[in-house]
Amino acid sequence: MNKPKVFLTRKLPDEVMERLMEETELEVNPEDRVLSKEEIINGIKGKDALLCLLTDKIDEEVLSSNPRLKIVANYAVGYNNIDVQSASSLGIPVSNTPGVLTDTSADLAFTLLMAVSRRIVEADAYLRSGEWGGWGPLQYLGPDIHGAVLGIVGLGRIGKAVAKRAKGFGMTIKYWNRTRLSDEEELREEMEYLPLDELLKFADYVSLHVAFAPETTHLISDREFRLMKPTSVLINTSRGAVVDEKALVRALKDGKIWGAGLDVFENEPSIEEELLTMKNVVLLPHLGSASFATRTKMGMMALENILAAWKGDKIPNLVNKELASGE
Repeated sequence: MNKPKVFLTRKLPDEVMERLMEETELEVNPEDRVLSKEEIINGIKGKDALLCLLTDKIDEEVLSSNPRLKIVANYAVGYNNIDVQSASSLGIPVSNTPGVLTDTSADLAFTLLMAVSRRIVEADAYLRSGEWGGWGPLQYLGPDIHGAVLGIVGLGRIGKAVAKRAKGFGMTIKYWNRTRLSDEEELREEMEYLPLDELLKFADYVSLHVAFAPETTHLISDREFRLMKPTSVLINTSRGAVVDEKALVRALKDGKIWGAGLDVFENEPSIEEELLTMKNVVLLPHLGSASFATRTKMGMMALENILAAWKGDKIPNLVNKELASGE
C-alpha cells in the first residue's frame, strides 16, 4: 500500500523518527529552527500531511497552498498556532496530542512552584560563584509550601494533576474554573471553588492552567496583581498570553507579588527584558512536556492521527470535530 507523504517541520525524538520513516514518505526540515511561512508552503507541496509544532504559524495562506492536504497534525495539546476555522472551511482536519503530557506538565508546574519558593536557581548560582562562606540563618529564605493555599486557575486535566501533587504537600486547594465541580466532586477532591477575584486574594500560590482563548488573553493583568498578596507566587505553564507580561514586570518590581515561575511567554521566543534580570523569577524555555517518554508519545500520537486520515478512518484526536465522518 502506498504511504502518505508527510512534511515534518522539525526533527522529533529518534523513536518517532524511525517509525515515521517506516510508515510514511517523510521529508523533514534538517535544521533545528522555526521555518518561515514560505518554507512551510514549499515543504507541503505534493504532501498528504503536515506534522507541525506549536511554534509553526499555520494560517489560511499555508492551508490553501496545497489542495491535497489531508491533515495538519499538531505536535502539541494546544493549537492556537493553527487557523482552525480556515482549515475547517477548506475541509482539512486538524489534530492534536491531548492527555499524554498531563502528568509531565503537572510535574513541571510543581517544580517551578518549588524552585521559586525555595529560591533554588538563585541559591545555586550563588554557590557556584564561589562567594558562599558557609551556613547562615538569613540565607535565601522563602515562603513555605506545606500548609500554604494553592489557587488553581483552570481545572482541566493538568490543573487536577497539579492539585493531586499539592495534596502530598499538605496544601489547601482553592480553584476557579468556567465549569464548577459538583458538591460531591469538591468534597471528594478536597478543594473549594472561589470566584477568580476571591481566589487571587486568598492564594499563596496561583497556578495557571486555562486553555488559550480570546477570553483568557491577559486574564492576569494589573488589576489582578493588585488583588494578590505581596507574598504570593504566580506560576504559568499554560500559555504566555494568559499573563500580561508587562504588568507582571510591574507587579514584581513594585512588590505586588513575591515571585513568579514561567514556562511560557507572551511573545515567544521573545521575553520582556526586565524579567531576565529579576532574581525572584524562574524562567524556563517552554519545557512543560520535555521528558523522553512524553515527547515520544506525542510523536506517536501525531503519527496515528496522520495514518488515520490517510486511510479515511476516524481521526483519534480531531480538533475540528465538525469534519468527523457522519457529522
